[in-house]
Amino acid sequence: MVATLRLANKVAIITGAGNGIGLESALAFAAEGAHVVCADINPAGADRAVQLISELEGGAPKALAVVADVGKEADIKNLVAKAVEEFGRLDVMFNNAGIMHPADDNALNTEEKIWDLTMNINLKGVWWGCKYAIEAMRKNPGGSRGSIINTASFVAIMGAATPQLAYTASKGAVLAMTRELAMVHAREGIRLNNLCPGPLQTPLLMNFLDTPEKKERRMVHIPMGRFGEAIEQAKGALFLASDDSSFITGTDFKVDGGISSCYVTPTGEQVLAAPQNLAPSS
Repeated sequence: MVATLRLANKVAIITGAGNGIGLESALAFAAEGAHVVCADINPAGADRAVQLISELEGGAPKALAVVADVGKEADIKNLVAKAVEEFGRLDVMFNNAGIMHPADDNALNTEEKIWDLTMNINLKGVWWGCKYAIEAMRKNPGGSRGSIINTASFVAIMGAATPQLAYTASKGAVLAMTRELAMVHAREGIRLNNLCPGPLQTPLLMNFLDTPEKKERRMVHIPMGRFGEAIEQAKGALFLASDDSSFITGTDFKVDGGISSCYVTPTGEQVLAAPQNLAPSS
C-alpha cells in the first residue's frame, strides 16, 4: 500500500521560512506534498528554502520565494495574494515569523520603541496573517477550508523569570487572539491553533542566551535535560496543518520538553542523569 502524503496538493504559506522552525517546516510540508510559499524578510533565506525544497528526494512540489516583512500589512496582503495567484488557493497559513529583541527587558528598563517593534511583528503581524488567510480560505470549497497555525511560546503559558517582557506579552496576546478567532471561524471549517515551543537550539534563543550561565539557567528547568530542535516544532506544525488534526481548533499545542508541566526544577541527580543525545536527527 502506498502511503498518502499528508499535505498532498495543499498550498501553504510559512513566514520566517529562511531559518529555524520556518525552514524545517517548509521542508517538512513540502516532503508531505504541499506547495510551499516561503516568506522571509531576508531574500537569501527565502531563496535558500525554495532551493532546498527543490532538492528533496523523489521530486518536490512547487515552491515560491516571497520577500515579506510581517510588520507591514501591505506585505502580508501581497504575500497571500501571490500564493493564491500562483497556486489558486490557500490551505495552510503558518504565522511563524517573530523576534526576541536583545534590548527586551523588564517593565522598568524596556524602551517603548522595543515594545512597539516587538508587538508590531509578533502580534500585529500574526493578526494580519490570520486576517488575509481567512479571507482567502473562505473561498475554498468544501467543509474543511483551512488551517492557521500561530507560533506562540511556552512563556505565554507560564511566564519567564528571565526579563523579556515585550516578547512574553506579545506571545500571550497571540494565545488569546488565536483562541477567539478559532471560535469565531470554527463553523466555517477554518481551524486556528497555537504552536507553543519550549526553549530551542535556534539562533533566536541562542543569540538571546549569549553566555554559558544564561544557557544553563534556562536548560536546568527543562525536564528532558536539553534544548529542543527546530525539526521537532516542524513536526508539531505539520500535525496541525494536516487532516490528522481535523477535530482540533483553539488549542495551545505545547512542544516544550515538559517545561510547562514541571512543578519544581529537577534535582541535581536528575539533571546529571538526563539524556544528552536524544535530539532527533533531521
